[in-house]
Amino acid sequence: MKFAEHLSAHITPEWRKQYINYEEMKAMLYVAVEEAPSAETVEPDEVSRHFTRFDEMFFSYCDKELLKINTFYSEKLAEATRKFATLRSELSLSLQQKGRAKRKTDVPARKLNELKLAFSEFYLSLILLQNYQNLNYTGFRKILKKHDKLLAVDLGAKYRTEHVEAAHFYTNKDIPRLITETEATVTQELEGGDRQRAMKRLRVPPLGEQQSPWTTFKVGLFSGSFVVLFIAVVLSAIFHEGGGTNLNTAFKLYRGPLLIVEFLFLIGVNVYGWRSSGVNHVLIFELDPRNHLSEQHLMEMAAIMGVVWTLSMLSFLYSASLSIPPYVNPLSLAFIFLAFTVNPVRTFRHEARFWSLRIMGRMVSAPLFHVGFADFWLADQLNSLVTVLLDLHFLVCFYFSNGEWIEAGAVDIHNCSGGEMFLLSRALVNCIPAWIRFAQCLRRYYDSREAFPHLVNAGKYSTTFFVAFFTLQRTLTRDEYETEWDNPYLYWWLLASAVNSIYAYTWDIKMDWGLLDKRAGENTFLREEIVYTSTSFYYFAIIEDLVLRFSWMISFALVQAELCSNDLVTSVTAILEV
Repeated sequence: MKFAEHLSAHITPEWRKQYINYEEMKAMLYVAVEEAPSAETVEPDEVSRHFTRFDEMFFSYCDKELLKINTFYSEKLAEATRKFATLRSELSLSLQQKGRAKRKTDVPARKLNELKLAFSEFYLSLILLQNYQNLNYTGFRKILKKHDKLLAVDLGAKYRTEHVEAAHFYTNKDIPRLITETEATVTQELEGGDRQRAMKRLRVPPLGEQQSPWTTFKVGLFSGSFVVLFIAVVLSAIFHEGGGTNLNTAFKLYRGPLLIVEFLFLIGVNVYGWRSSGVNHVLIFELDPRNHLSEQHLMEMAAIMGVVWTLSMLSFLYSASLSIPPYVNPLSLAFIFLAFTVNPVRTFRHEARFWSLRIMGRMVSAPLFHVGFADFWLADQLNSLVTVLLDLHFLVCFYFSNGEWIEAGAVDIHNCSGGEMFLLSRALVNCIPAWIRFAQCLRRYYDSREAFPHLVNAGKYSTTFFVAFFTLQRTLTRDEYETEWDNPYLYWWLLASAVNSIYAYTWDIKMDWGLLDKRAGENTFLREEIVYTSTSFYYFAIIEDLVLRFSWMISFALVQAELCSNDLVTSVTAILEV
């Protein structure tokens, strides 16, 4: 891996502007070499003067970068020193209370646990600062070495010796001392002299820690199995004669779980993209840096769940041959997914599952709690998973309204397709993700008293309620008019949908992504600073988001022209939205 990529992948996001500007300095070197006059056409003195002027500018830039890094390091070191003194003082006070306690039960256990967590977080901050030292020194060493190589001089090596290796951020040894003292304090005072236990609490995985070969093997094994089994499902659904009319119902029962599998896999892809581009998602989502899922763990879970999904689907298709009631299969699949999620046993990624459940609990409780980044990020994802909720709603309705579902021939889905109560409850389910975000925006306004952006963002989600209302009215009154075009609710639905799409797309581009910035410079129509190195990702996202936000128009046109069914269009759109 090139150093520029290594630096980008391992910086602390909040400190992004405080690191050495390695890419800019490298670009300066290449431009200087390209713009240098040819020794064949000019006097050697002119070439020498060109590089002398460049060196003055280049080393002046190095001085500014060095000053920036020294200043920032000194500030963070002072913060760390004060923090350590505060923690030691609090620990000393707690231990004095412990000494005065008459019984062991009098010890302020909660305070000691809080101190253990505080020391753990402080230790992490020291490791991040130590990494800051190492990355910046390595950056200077490599860029100065590149300078000497391209210009065939040794000025870079001299600058490194005289300035970089004499700089405060490099010569200062307070961080290793604080790390050692923190380890000793936690070991002796909080873990009763058990160093192994103390280091288990404090240890931070090294930067760029490699994945376990066993995990990589499982990802490949289950992913390959899923692909093969999925092809078998498709071929069986097309050519096997055992499905019959049950396929339309099975399609709705199985679509939601498959979208969950896709969602998990794409989250893994996202984590890989974040990590590769230097986005510290562990810090942003407030995950435990010592125990969290990597992209391979997420892909592994998605692949395993995908295999379970395909086996259930094959069992449904061949239920007659297996002598299994067909509708036992989708119900069993739903229970397997549910059991995996809420399983209280400390196995199968227990910490990650219960972290997700806690976030979901806070999410559905909006606006009762303060809204963190993970809360509204997951709620935003839920807005892309509306089809999953609607399919879950159909599944519940199907099994509760069909007492004889064990017998495939006795199944009646009328109550789960056109009944008034079904349509009303479906409209409410459709509004759940938008309501959660709406409530979160109101809570954020309550906490910050900032009408913009929170109330404006709440307005965006409120438009979904109007779309759902007019969709419901349009469906309920459909039989009252000779043609659908005579129904006034159709036009109200079209208007509400258009407002919703325009509002949401504008917000996506300008506020959520910060694109179309006039100060974008060379990143035309984007923003001044971009996370991903390739601008094509952003341009593709702009176009894709436009298509998806207005996909209801495509769906409406295709259904009206009777070119395909609404379920098929919904499925394609749902897959893309995830």
